[in-house]
Amino acid sequence: MRHLLLVGLMALTSHLAVAQENLLSTTEQAQQQEQQHNQNREQGFEQDLATLKKRQAALLAQRDALIADTDQLSGAFANNEKSLAELETELHLATGSLGELFGVVRQAAKELNLELQSSALVADKPEVLAILVTIEQARALPSMQELEGLWQAYVNAIQASGRISPIDLPYFDGEGQLQQQSLLRLGGFGLVNQQGYVAWDGKQAKSYIVQPDMTPTIGGLQQASNAIVSLDPSHGGLLQQLAEQPSFAQRFAHGGVVGKIIAGLFAIGMLIALYRGLRLFITRSQINAQLKRPEQPQNNPLGRVLQAYKADQDQAIEAIELRLLEQIVDEQQQLERGLSMIKLLAALAPMLGLLGTVTGMIETFQVITQFGNADPKVMASGISMALVTTVLGLISAMPLLLSHNILHAQAEAIRNILEKQSLGLVAQRAEANHSLKAVSDNAA
Repeated sequence: MRHLLLVGLMALTSHLAVAQENLLSTTEQAQQQEQQHNQNREQGFEQDLATLKKRQAALLAQRDALIADTDQLSGAFANNEKSLAELETELHLATGSLGELFGVVRQAAKELNLELQSSALVADKPEVLAILVTIEQARALPSMQELEGLWQAYVNAIQASGRISPIDLPYFDGEGQLQQQSLLRLGGFGLVNQQGYVAWDGKQAKSYIVQPDMTPTIGGLQQASNAIVSLDPSHGGLLQQLAEQPSFAQRFAHGGVVGKIIAGLFAIGMLIALYRGLRLFITRSQINAQLKRPEQPQNNPLGRVLQAYKADQDQAIEAIELRLLEQIVDEQQQLERGLSMIKLLAALAPMLGLLGTVTGMIETFQVITQFGNADPKVMASGISMALVTTVLGLISAMPLLLSHNILHAQAEAIRNILEKQSLGLVAQRAEANHSLKAVSDNAA
C-alpha cells in the first residue's frame, strides 16, 4: 500500500513539474510578445512625432509667410489711403464749384425730363429724353456733349411749345387697338385728335374719358383760325380730374333710398307750393278787381264776404259782425289750405337727411369693422350717403320753408283785406244806424 502511495506521489510530482515548465514557457512567450508589441508601438509613436514636427515646421513657415504678406498689404493699403486722400484733395481743388454745377445740371435734367414726358413736346425725338436720362443717372461730372444735349433739349421744348404742329404717335383707339395716328400738338398744353384731347403717358396716347367744354379738335382748329379753346396748363392733370368728378345723377344715386324719399317729398311740397301760389295769385287778382266794383259781388273771397253782408244787412250790427267774422274764418281756411303740409315737409326734410347721415355712418363703421380703415375707397360709399342725404335734406328744406313763408304772407295779406273791408262795412252800417237814430230823435 505504501508502495502504491509512493508511486502515485512520484507520478504526481513529475506531472506538476511538467505543468510548471509549460506554464513558465508560456509566460516567457507572452512576455516576449508583449515586449515586441511595445517596441512596435514606440516606433510608431516616434514616426508620428517626426511627422507632426515636420507639419508644425511647415505651418510655422506658412504663418511667417502670411504675417509677412499681411505686413506688406497693410503697408500698401496705408500707402493707397494716403494716395487716395491726396488725389481727392487734388480733385476737389481741380473741380472747384463744378460739384455744385453737377447737382444743378442733374436737377434741371430731371425736371425737364418729367415735363417733356407728360407734355409730349419731344415725343417724336426720343434721343432728347435719352440724353436727359443719362445726365440724371450719371455719377460723374457731365461731359460737354451732355451739356450741349441738355441745352438742345431746352431749345427744342421752347420751340415746340410755341407752335401747333402735327405729330404721329402710337394711339389706343376705342377698340383697344394700338396704331399710329396723326395728332395735333398744341404747344406744351396737350395733344388733340378728331374727338378732343388725348392723354400721353410717355409711350402711347389715349383719349380722355370726359372732355371739357369747347374741346379743340383737329377739324375745328384747321377750319377756324381764331377759335377759342379750353387749355389745361397742368399738362393733363385737370382733364383727368374731370373723369373723377361725379355727375348730378351719380351724386343723387349716392343718397340711396333716403335721398330718393327726400327728393319725392321735395317734389310734392313744391307742387303744392306752386299750386297754392297760383291760387293765391288768382285770388288776389280777383279781390283787386272786386275792390273796384264792390256793388257787384263775384265768386271770390271778398265777393262772398259782401254777399254775406248783403244777406244779413237787416240784422243787428253785432249779428252782422259775427256773420262777417265767420265768413272771414272760412275764407282763411281756404286760403291757408296746404300751407301746413308744406311746413311739415320743410321740417321733415332735414330730419330725413339726419337719418340718412346716421345710416351712412353706421354702414361706414360696419365696413371698418370688416375690412379696417386702410383703404378709404372702401368707406366712400357710406360717407357719400351720409353727406349727400344731409345736403338733400337742407336743400329741400330751404325752398319749402321759403315758399311757406311767402304763401303764408300772401294769405295773411288777403285776410287783412277781408277784415279791413268787413270792418268798413260794419262801421258804415253803424254810422247809418246812428244817423237814422239822430233823425228820429229830432223828429220827435
